[in-house]
Amino acid sequence: MKTHRVLLFVSFIIVLTCSPLLMANNIKLSHKFVVVLDAGHGGKDPGRPTKNGYKEKDIALKIVLAIGAELEKNPDIKVIYTRKTDVFVDLFERGRIANKAEADLFVSIHCNAHNTQAEGAETYVLGIHRNKTNFEVAKAENEAIYFEEDYEKKYSDFNPNSPEAVIGLTLAQEEYLDQSIELATHIQKNFVKELHRKDRGVKQAGFIVLHQTVMPSVLVETGFITNRTEGAFLNSKRGQQEIAKSIAEAIVNYKNSLNQNVGEDMVAAEATNKQEVNQPTSSDNDIIFKVQIAAGSRKIATKPYNFKTLDDISREQEGGLYKYYYGSTPDFNKVQKLEEIAKTKGYKSSFIVAFKDGKKISLDDALKTSAN
Repeated sequence: MKTHRVLLFVSFIIVLTCSPLLMANNIKLSHKFVVVLDAGHGGKDPGRPTKNGYKEKDIALKIVLAIGAELEKNPDIKVIYTRKTDVFVDLFERGRIANKAEADLFVSIHCNAHNTQAEGAETYVLGIHRNKTNFEVAKAENEAIYFEEDYEKKYSDFNPNSPEAVIGLTLAQEEYLDQSIELATHIQKNFVKELHRKDRGVKQAGFIVLHQTVMPSVLVETGFITNRTEGAFLNSKRGQQEIAKSIAEAIVNYKNSLNQNVGEDMVAAEATNKQEVNQPTSSDNDIIFKVQIAAGSRKIATKPYNFKTLDDISREQEGGLYKYYYGSTPDFNKVQKLEEIAKTKGYKSSFIVAFKDGKKISLDDALKTSAN
């Protein structure tokens, strides 16, 4: 009996000792780079119709699951799926899943279709339709809302048949456009380099599913299921695996490029430094503009020698990334000049972001508030 009590006591001590370690591990896991994979269509929404019996919803799902399997081999990446089976998920819900997860990336997978033997892969970011072809692609994908209940209320301010209706869609994603284009470029480069696919380029169009997200987001049209050769490739296990591996590699390359933005020779921040952001000294009601110059998974000391002699650097942690900002001012004209300085220093993809009450807001809302 005494031996049993001793064992219980020892077990209790071990649990107490290990608890901080378990908590630390949980914290570390929560800082993973989060990728939300979205298989287009599903359930009652089959996607693009074809004469050869190929189903876009099935092909998209198989590619997404294969992408996820590749990414999950990387211990620094956490994968979340909007669907893993043949079910219908609202476009609104897909974005909500990504936003709730505070994802670092949102990647939506689809197949293209046409009444000709058109072929090739293209990757879209949210933007204004540049031509009729882009509009038709977005229109076809957006029509998935008609399978949703109460779609009139959910999307009352959006008409997928109107090019003018999507102009406002770019505002919410404006601050993520550069990153979205960078990811899309990685994907297209891999399609051409690894799979020798016809490159239809990186394009902009008003996809509702991209509009719902608040992180870098892309929609990949992996190829034309209406093309005899390409359709057979997309519908094959080999084709799906090759496409998935190519996209997964592009995502990893994008993630690595974020770390490269903060350089390999930078000095890490001291562990005792708990101040993640240098908060502005002005009133909490003021709009504060900053220039985002880099992002990465490494916590770097905000010293000029780490940022090509730029001073007034602040840092903020979002999910698994540390974001680095140059400058802090309520004057939009001044922050534009700071952005020019950052670009001359080599931060070519830097862009302006806005904060109110210490929280990031869209640049459009900030400018409207500042104008009032």
